[in-house]
Amino acid sequence: MEDQSQVASEVEQLTLSLLHCRGEVERLREREQLVGSLLASVNAVLWAFDWDQQQMVYVSPAYERIFGRSAALLLADYGEWRNSIYPDDMEYAEQSLRSVMQVGAVEEREYRIIRGDGQVRWLSDKCFISSPALFGGRALVVGIAEDITEKKVMQSELQRLATSDVLTGASNRRHFFERAAELFAEARDSGQPLSFLLLDIDDFKKINDGHGHQVGDRVLQRVAHCGAYVVRRDDLFGRIGGEEFAAVFPACDLQQAQQVAQRLQREVQRLQFPSGDDSFGVTISQGLTCLGDGDTLDDLYARADAAMYQAKRQGKDCIVLG
Repeated sequence: MEDQSQVASEVEQLTLSLLHCRGEVERLREREQLVGSLLASVNAVLWAFDWDQQQMVYVSPAYERIFGRSAALLLADYGEWRNSIYPDDMEYAEQSLRSVMQVGAVEEREYRIIRGDGQVRWLSDKCFISSPALFGGRALVVGIAEDITEKKVMQSELQRLATSDVLTGASNRRHFFERAAELFAEARDSGQPLSFLLLDIDDFKKINDGHGHQVGDRVLQRVAHCGAYVVRRDDLFGRIGGEEFAAVFPACDLQQAQQVAQRLQREVQRLQFPSGDDSFGVTISQGLTCLGDGDTLDDLYARADAAMYQAKRQGKDCIVLG
């Protein structure tokens, strides 16, 4: 009887132990399901990269949603990550990842990717080196990559609104003169030439009065498009008030700048605007000057302004050098 009682007690203890183990297994399974559910709901890619082996060892479920690419391919071949980087950002993305091994963490790391469907998206990718004690002494770089495309679009639009003239899309007055001051300082420091141009649409009040402000707005837009078309990549062009526009030509002497002004004159002369059964054209008067010894930016503006009004007095539709 005593032996039977001992066996029964051991069986009971074993049963309780098994039930306890089963409970622990269930709790672990529930915890794993919870973590998996949380990872699936996070709209960012959690990732881990084995630096020594140059192998991606983990990406969260959001990878396939944000990158539009197969997670299995990435885990099998690290080259898949390189293939997803926008070519112009490749050098920065790789260099900033290498820097993590030197400084321990990178908080600000933004670059573009090309999704599997061809879309270009912006990522903010923060990463740091994990504690070696967590992964058997391996040097793992772990991070979180978030899609910030909408934020970038909004920043770009805010920048455009802050620096561009709403009607014509050219630089607005404030941005034009801020950037002109920078170009002036660079020319002064480097000893490079710099030219300054002012232009005014001839008889613009007559256009507004005779054809209406909508047509007048269209004239401003078309003249601005002509300016954007003829200036060089590094030149500055803007609307600085009413029907008046200005341009700065860095590393450009007076002769070269005059050639640009002449092209602009011809482009504007080609413009035609409908008016009932007929059409009309417009002309511009331009004043052009260049940087001289001891000049300030205000000096350039004043000379170009005086030359432009001289062009008006000479019959309009011409360029006067100041």
